[in-house]
Amino acid sequence: MRTLIKAFLTACIVSFFFTVTANAADTVKINDLINKMTYYNGRLVTVEGEAVGETLERGEYAWVNINDGSNAIGIWLTSGDAERISYFGDYKHIGDTVRITGVFSENCSEHGGDVDIHCDRMDIVCKGYVKNEVIPRTKIIAALILFGSASTVTVVYFTHRRFQSKLDARNYISK
Repeated sequence: MRTLIKAFLTACIVSFFFTVTANAADTVKINDLINKMTYYNGRLVTVEGEAVGETLERGEYAWVNINDGSNAIGIWLTSGDAERISYFGDYKHIGDTVRITGVFSENCSEHGGDVDIHCDRMDIVCKGYVKNEVIPRTKIIAALILFGSASTVTVVYFTHRRFQSKLDARNYISK
């Protein structure tokens, strides 16, 4: 009986250390989807990336583009899911990071042969935010110097041109 208990406890301890959780390994890079379209066509995939651009509403459904840093892809999802996205990435914002699980289509017959993912589930992994862009002092100084130089050259050019036209007029009259 003691041997049986020891064997059971050993098996429990060993199985605890070899328990595998599947998180990020389940997500597929968008570039991998593009490069292996035939393999992934019609399969349930999970991608994770930043929502970029804007929502394109089509009745009860909408298009959202996501970019995972390797590439971007269009996601066909319900308008309700699209409304949950607070920020879309652009020059002034970092978009929400979303995890999309859905069926990948190499050439979707419903959408004119486009490559897309029809979303079955959307999770917001990380909320987006407004970027605070700080312009470095060196760029400001360089811009002011260039502006001053350009202004000086412009003033000198037009002053010289005006003076030259007066000289030409005097020379013409004296002849």
